[in-house]
Amino acid sequence: MSRSTVISGMKEVALGVAPSTRVRAVGAGPKTVVETQPGLLEALDELVYPDTRGNPMSLLRWTSKSTAKLAAELVRQGFQVSDDTVGRILKRLGYSLQSPAKVKEGTAHPDRDGQFRYLHGLAQGFVTNGEPVISVDTKKKEMVGEYDNGGVEWQPAGEPERVNVHDFVDPELGRAIPYGIYDETNNEGWVSVGDVADTAEFAVNAIRSWWHQMGAPRFPDATSLLITADAGGSNGYRLRAWKVHLARLAAETGLEITVCHYPPGTSKWNRIEHRMFSFITMNWRGRPLTTYRTIIELITATRPTPGFRSAPNETPSTTRRASRSATPTCELCPSPPTNGTATGTTPSPPHQPHDQSCGEPLVIFLGSATSPTIDIMAMRAGNIDRTE
Repeated sequence: MSRSTVISGMKEVALGVAPSTRVRAVGAGPKTVVETQPGLLEALDELVYPDTRGNPMSLLRWTSKSTAKLAAELVRQGFQVSDDTVGRILKRLGYSLQSPAKVKEGTAHPDRDGQFRYLHGLAQGFVTNGEPVISVDTKKKEMVGEYDNGGVEWQPAGEPERVNVHDFVDPELGRAIPYGIYDETNNEGWVSVGDVADTAEFAVNAIRSWWHQMGAPRFPDATSLLITADAGGSNGYRLRAWKVHLARLAAETGLEITVCHYPPGTSKWNRIEHRMFSFITMNWRGRPLTTYRTIIELITATRPTPGFRSAPNETPSTTRRASRSATPTCELCPSPPTNGTATGTTPSPPHQPHDQSCGEPLVIFLGSATSPTIDIMAMRAGNIDRTE
């Protein structure tokens, strides 16, 4: 240390200057690029947010706004700046890297709140009476084999799990189709894993398996069953095969089966989505689903909350081959119900052409004209009247 520096320090102590970690005095050192290049902040802000603060026809309007591209455009405009400096300035301006947020629900029905209150009241009534309430849905189809699965998992450094470069379906293994049933009363889940197609027959067979393996032992005195589902897929409200196979299940079990469909655009409110499926996805993140046994074991090990129990089941290949028949034959159809729920125990005449009235398998909940329903299955005029 030089003599002059020591003398300067002694003078500062004598003047009462407090100790500081700074090397230079305030105001010393080179000026920042923002101070030496007026207009840099405004130019950068216009590039990042051109719709409201700058030129809508900015050259970077339709390109990715990386710090390197932003710096290159600023240099083209006459500024001297690097991409690292651009990143620091953006943070100073209050910007951060963000992905789009899925918050727009789209058009909302004016009775949307009433619809969900109605469903809540209906489900609460079933639970109070000791009747089962289940939430059903088909999880995303998964390719079976050595394919990339989103997420990361701990592995030895430099030794990642090696998977196929291309995601072409293996014709031998196909796709796994998990159909889930979530018991809202007992906080339990059942998953049937198929390998051919997501059909109504497969969906109802999964509910049948759940009932015989888990439902009946837990609800030995049950006389009815409430099913909540979204409005599309294998359990869609327009799918006639769904009604036919549910009617057969009702006839087989003697249960009054009530189905409530969520309105369009609200399927993510189905409880199975955020009580079971999301945790299954997190549990098998970063792991290739190489076999059906792997899928079943990963589902079995899923524990979303303390006490939760999942029981996966691989549908045997002899029964997995569900057909995609156009119009199923109505063998067991319920008589026209008067309270909005059908039991499916009364045989009816053979199915008639579409433009004629016939007793279809209406194992559904229709609701009332004064109380909004979650969704109403399309019924043929003259076939059944809503409860007034």
